[in-house]
Amino acid sequence: MSGHSKWASIKHKKGAADAKRANLFTKLSKNITVAARNGGDPDMNFSLRMAVDKARALSMPKDNIERSIKKGTGELTGEVLEEVIYEGYGPGGVALLIEGITDNKNRTTPEVKAILTKSKGSLGAQNSVKWMFEHKGVIGIELSEVKDKDELSLELIDVGADDVVEEDNGLTIYSDFLNFEKVKKELEKKNIKLEYAEVEWVAKDEVDVDEVMQERIDKIVEALEEHDDVNGVFTNLK
Repeated sequence: MSGHSKWASIKHKKGAADAKRANLFTKLSKNITVAARNGGDPDMNFSLRMAVDKARALSMPKDNIERSIKKGTGELTGEVLEEVIYEGYGPGGVALLIEGITDNKNRTTPEVKAILTKSKGSLGAQNSVKWMFEHKGVIGIELSEVKDKDELSLELIDVGADDVVEEDNGLTIYSDFLNFEKVKKELEKKNIKLEYAEVEWVAKDEVDVDEVMQERIDKIVEALEEHDDVNGVFTNLK
């Protein structure tokens, strides 16, 4: 977000997720079900462990979690879910990468397109935007959790972190998504509380916009994130 640090954005996302609890559990359930297709044991399936950890952190009931896992492993019947990525543009040519899970792509695609069009944006072709982003692990921790940030940074880089950025009383740790698990486990081993831990699409080059344009993009992102089938929206804004 322009005018906002990544750390401020992380804290904003946490609050927004809590506020949208009406459709939050539906999204969490879909994530768990899709991840469980590769095995129903979180200790053996890191994607499932991430999905379950996130669900627990947001107070999703245990029964809901277990039911979602069983749907993914085939023990319970449920809708057929498909992971989707939409690429598009907001006003001013700002790049938008939209991740989702749907049981009906023929419904979701025109609905996402309509949200973009209403806000003077557009849906792009495959690979029109994705090349501008890298798949990264993003972890946020409070500085108060850290005794020696320089030493911690070196230790995290040793286990696979690409960069550790300090801002607004927090550290944001970036890694290749393949190294995300190792970096996360290193922090957990040190008993450091994670404020945020997700695999995201991070822009290779960021653009800056004025306040008016920022508000327009924020509204598009908010509208997209309110859609039941949308998991995350990523932009190339600073």
